[in-house]
Amino acid sequence: MDNIAVLIPCYNEEKTIETVVKSFKQVLPEAVVYVYDNNSTDQTVSIAQQAGAIVRFESMQGKGNVIRRMFREIDADIYVLVDGDDTYPAEQVAQMIDCVRKNGTDMVIGDRLSTSYFTENKRKFHNFGNKLVRDLITLFWNIKITDIMTGYRVFSRRFVKLFPVMSANFEIETEMTIHALDKRFKIEQIPIAYKDRPEGSVSKLNTFSDGMSVLKTIILLFKEYKPFHFFGVVAAILAIVAIVLFVPIFVEYLQIGLVPRFPTLFVAIFFALSALLSFFTGLILDVITIKSKKLYELKLIEYEQNK
Repeated sequence: MDNIAVLIPCYNEEKTIETVVKSFKQVLPEAVVYVYDNNSTDQTVSIAQQAGAIVRFESMQGKGNVIRRMFREIDADIYVLVDGDDTYPAEQVAQMIDCVRKNGTDMVIGDRLSTSYFTENKRKFHNFGNKLVRDLITLFWNIKITDIMTGYRVFSRRFVKLFPVMSANFEIETEMTIHALDKRFKIEQIPIAYKDRPEGSVSKLNTFSDGMSVLKTIILLFKEYKPFHFFGVVAAILAIVAIVLFVPIFVEYLQIGLVPRFPTLFVAIFFALSALLSFFTGLILDVITIKSKKLYELKLIEYEQNK
């Protein structure tokens, strides 16, 4: 088992992978650097090997698929996850590792958004998307994580081996963050000096399609981890619609003693019944979620006892 494993997911990063591998080997000479190639069509693999990395492969396309294989295959005490695009400083990794070693932190987030990201990043929609994702997580989970989408993180072995990777693509960072929040893993944030990709290096993140996938993941995980809140909101919306439709009919009934608009009444009843159904669905799923969290806590205890 490795003491420190540096994990670098890669897809067509021949312009930058050598710099990333060598910089982390220099800063962490005791670490083992792994590059997981995701069907690159350029010279990423050969350059990474020449730079001194152990190269492995994941044929299923998508960053989430790569991280899933990394976490499953690599055994280490501490895991450093970093992109192969040379946008993150290797020099700050020691500070992040110390958080795991000395503070018992499970996930250390390399926070770009508190430093140079908004000035360095040239894709304005990326800036907007990062802010939107951050604000939604703050709203839904009532905790402020500054940078949700960062690709620079350090993990404890406990987190890596007990994290069920479900995402296939770039929504993986969002999933990791929400999982850590929901399961009450200890999280720390370290501001890092982000720099933009060098000339000739192209981002693989599609602003709109991948952005929509991230937003979809947030909504789905909100429904999964907080079902009573999710279905409670749905129930409230349905109830408001039902009331808006029913009140005029009820007023007419009081005035003339008749219900002249039966179709509207039926629609109002439908929305009211749907609101009740949504409310009780959330109530039932919330009980199941609480039981699942209890089982996860027992799994954590079992993991600690078997270390």
